[in-house]
Parts: sequence; structure tokens; C-alpha cells
Amino acid sequence: MRVLVRRCWGPRPVGGGPSGRPIPQWRALAGLGGSPGGEDGRAVRVREKPPWRVLFFGTDHFARETLRALHAARENKEEELIEKLEVVTVPSPSPKGLPVKQYAVQSQLPVYEWPDVGSGEYDVGVVASFGRLLSEALILKFPYGVLNVHPSCLPRWRGPAPIIHTVLHGDTVTGVTIMQIRPNRFDVGPILKQETVPVPPKSTAKELEAVLSRLGADMLISVLKNLPESLSNGRQQPAEGVTHAPKISAGTSCIKWEEQTSEQIIRLHRAIGTIIPLQTLWMDNTIKLLDLVEVNSSVLTDPKLRGQPVFPGSVIYHKKSQILLVCCKDGWIGVRSVMLKKTLTAPDFYNGYLHPWYQNDSQAQPSQCRFQTLRLPTKKKQGKKSVAMQQCIK
Repeated sequence: MRVLVRRCWGPRPVGGGPSGRPIPQWRALAGLGGSPGGEDGRAVRVREKPPWRVLFFGTDHFARETLRALHAARENKEEELIEKLEVVTVPSPSPKGLPVKQYAVQSQLPVYEWPDVGSGEYDVGVVASFGRLLSEALILKFPYGVLNVHPSCLPRWRGPAPIIHTVLHGDTVTGVTIMQIRPNRFDVGPILKQETVPVPPKSTAKELEAVLSRLGADMLISVLKNLPESLSNGRQQPAEGVTHAPKISAGTSCIKWEEQTSEQIIRLHRAIGTIIPLQTLWMDNTIKLLDLVEVNSSVLTDPKLRGQPVFPGSVIYHKKSQILLVCCKDGWIGVRSVMLKKTLTAPDFYNGYLHPWYQNDSQAQPSQCRFQTLRLPTKKKQGKKSVAMQQCIK
């Protein structure tokens, strides 16, 4: 069954639309005062049940899993959940485009590059890790608004990098929220569905992204199966517990040996190591630490560590475990490989740099053999190099 609604632009009082027509509760919750509409003021048919016409907005691997689930639902002719599926992504320097574009092209789905959103008619929009604010005018094109698949338990970790900050801060529980987009604001709309999961011990942001992307995709399909009811049951986000997950810049990867604990450095590596390797200084040269590990307690009992003065940043090669031991604020971390001109294992670094350094200066103390904190120059354009694990709307 389909009903006619009048298209009209612009905000309306929460109490009602033109001629006192009441605005659905979910539209008021989402901060949308007007009825769904277009510039021409024509009436448009609004579906009350599936199959839905969906316009998807996304960019990265997290978003690709959501798109994959939508595409599978469209291909499932027995269930009849999705009738039409088109895609909006953002331009990429890569000729192949971002993961969402690659999947859309491979699946022969229509693809538009922002700000082009096509000219078709849709029932609902879906956003996952898109990174662009949507205007009220755009949201009002969708009779059922725009849904966002966000990988955190909102209002915790609003912003572009929730998975990174979940790992970085050692959260033991996380989840996914299906929420409704509010115009020109990120991650503040009403919650339609939210599920929590434990954070696997020692998981990286990339590993956690894989878990949450599958959960989010399944949750979205569940919401779409009962879309009008899900919208009617939406609830505002609580005012308490709000935290923010800003973009991660290159400067975040610079280890501060005197300030950061071993646990903080290991978390930092798990959170951003696959995006930006952690960096430090060695003899005035930038060195990247590629593979960091926690140090086994048996290694810490080695007399070599206990019988000499060390300082934050001090580097010692532990031959038995074949790792570099680096002293930090409260203990040690292990490093298995580094990049200094080329990738080197810990034994390679010892043989090529540490051992010759000691040989050339036999009077040198281990305290002099140190990694130093790298201070990146602050530039106005530095923000352009900011990165986020593309896993949520920015």
C-alpha cells in the first residue's frame, strides 16, 4: 500500500507541517521539521513497506561490508527487501577508487562521486564511513531520512575514528549503533538500534573493524526489515557519557618515551600501526617501529637489564628473544622490526647499527644509546595529512 505526501522544502514547526499536518515523531527526533520533498513541490509516492529504494554513501572497508549486505539483500528476490541500490562515494587519488567504489563497479551498481548524488527517487539513505556532512535539503529527499551505521556505542566516540579510539583507550566493550542522521551534524541523531560486543584482548583496530563491520551490516538489514517501526521507536542519545574520536594525525605516531607507559605505546601501535607506523629518532634519523610486542616477564629478569642504568628511550638488544628492548616511562616494550632506509629485523638493526656504534665508542654507556622523541614540524597544511581508519561517518 502506498500513500501520497506533498513534497516541500524548508523547516517546519515541530508541532506540524502545512495546514497543521502533524510531523511524524521520528522526523522531529531527527531534527527534521519539514516533510520529505523536492524543489518542484510535486507529490511523491512513499512506500509503507519493503522493497526499499536505497542510496548508499560510503568510502572504506567498513562501509564496503555494509554495501555488500545491501547488495546481497537486493539480489535475494525471495525476501524482497531492496528493490533499487545506488552508491555515492568520494573522489580518490587511486585510479581504482576507494573500496566502496571498487565493490560497486565490480557489482555493476550505479556510482556517483560526491557532491553528485544522482537524480533518482529513493525511500531511504544509508551512510557508513562517508566523511561528509549531509544538508537538510539532501536528507529531506528521502521519505524515511538517512540512517548511519556507526561503530561505537553512541554517545561514546562520536567522530571520524571511533574504532581507533576504542583500542587506543583500552575499552573492553564496544558495539555498533544504527542512528538517524541530523542535518549538518555528526553522530548526534536518534538511536534506532544498538548492540554491544566485548573487545577481543590484544585486538588491533583493523581486526576490530572486521568484527564491527559484519555486526553493523547485520543490524542495518534488521532495521530495514521493520523500517517504519524502527523509526517510530527511535530514542534520543543520552546527554551523559559523550566522548569524541577525532582524526589521527601523523604527530600521534611519534612516541614520547618519557611520557608514555609501555601499555600506552602498545595500545597506540594496535590502534594506528597499520595506518601510520610509530616513529622515533635514532641518531638524528627518523626510524619507524613496525612490529611491537609486549615484553615477557622472563626477559625482564635478565641481569643485563637490571645491572645497568637506563633511561626512557634506551635501546638494548636481547639476543635470546631476538628483539630490541626499549625503555619507556614505566617499563619496556619489544620491537621485532624497524624501518631505517629499509626494513630491518631486530638482529639486522643490532648488527648494522647498534653493535658498530658500541665498537666505535667502546666507552659509551647504554644510556647514550637511545631513541629520542620525534618532533614533527607544525605546518598549517599538516591537517591535510590527518588520517582516520575509515570505519565511520566523519
